[in-house]
Amino acid sequence: MPPSDPAVRLARLQALFYLATGVWPLVHISSFEAVTGPKADRWLVKTVGVLVATTGLALAVAGRQRRIAPELVLVAAGNAAALATIDVVYVAKQRIRPIYLLDAVAEIALVAVWARLWRQGATGDETAPDGRTARRRWR
Repeated sequence: MPPSDPAVRLARLQALFYLATGVWPLVHISSFEAVTGPKADRWLVKTVGVLVATTGLALAVAGRQRRIAPELVLVAAGNAAALATIDVVYVAKQRIRPIYLLDAVAEIALVAVWARLWRQGATGDETAPDGRTARRRWR
């Protein structure tokens, strides 16, 4: 049955995007560089790829379990915001190719949707029956 929850769908979408873009330079650096431009430090590209893929894996697990913790939302949106900022700043400095602006658009869209879901109260605290604050998870 397809998920009906927008947060679960967004986590799964970002997971696919991050797994694909994170693993790409690890499995075929030459095609990655053909699109994004030559890299002086391939080890750094691969390090970033592993980190992006790891975030994607965490989002995939959360999406599969249909449990999106508020902390994971911050990681997902924070990574997207950081990557978008890096894309825009370094394209403006002509350090990386303008193709990275396509990634920036995707990352900004992810931040915007996570922010909208956050504002809608899809995460936060609730009071448990015993009066203590309990974390609410997205389901």
